[in-house]
Amino acid sequence: MSRIRIIGGAWRSRLIDVRTVKGLRPTPDRVRETLFNWLGQDLDGKTCLDLFAGSGALGFEAASRGAEPVVMIEQDAVALAALKANAAALQATGVQIVRGDALHFARSANQRFDVVFVDPPYRAGWIERMASFLPGLLRDAGLAYVEAEYGIDNIEGLTRLKQGTAGQVYYHLFARAI
Repeated sequence: MSRIRIIGGAWRSRLIDVRTVKGLRPTPDRVRETLFNWLGQDLDGKTCLDLFAGSGALGFEAASRGAEPVVMIEQDAVALAALKANAAALQATGVQIVRGDALHFARSANQRFDVVFVDPPYRAGWIERMASFLPGLLRDAGLAYVEAEYGIDNIEGLTRLKQGTAGQVYYHLFARAI
């Protein structure tokens, strides 16, 4: 087990526990800092979906900055238990943790979000399988953050606004194409 620090908002400097789970790699601090500079530090009134919650780094960062609800989807039982324990420790009442498959959730969701985080395990084809559902998860002015092991030029129905790299992490911000 390791710990990572929330870098901004109400829970700034609080540590969350990260369990050792195959394929789980928390988004690095530097990347999270850039992402939340892109999104804005204040997410009051924004709804967020973290499709591959894993460590919860992205979802807890969003909730720390006022997003509510923040829906976190996680299939792995060990990671799910850590998410629930972290939410309890932070008294994160605006965080909803759902055990389930991200693709199934995306396919059947009837709610749209202001921000959707997509940071799946690498080398498993998740981005390609998830891409067609992303536009339907976003509100008209919604944004999708997509993290991968490769650069992404295009996702149908979305417009890439920003991109960056940090080591072997490629990260992108897309808007819903209207």
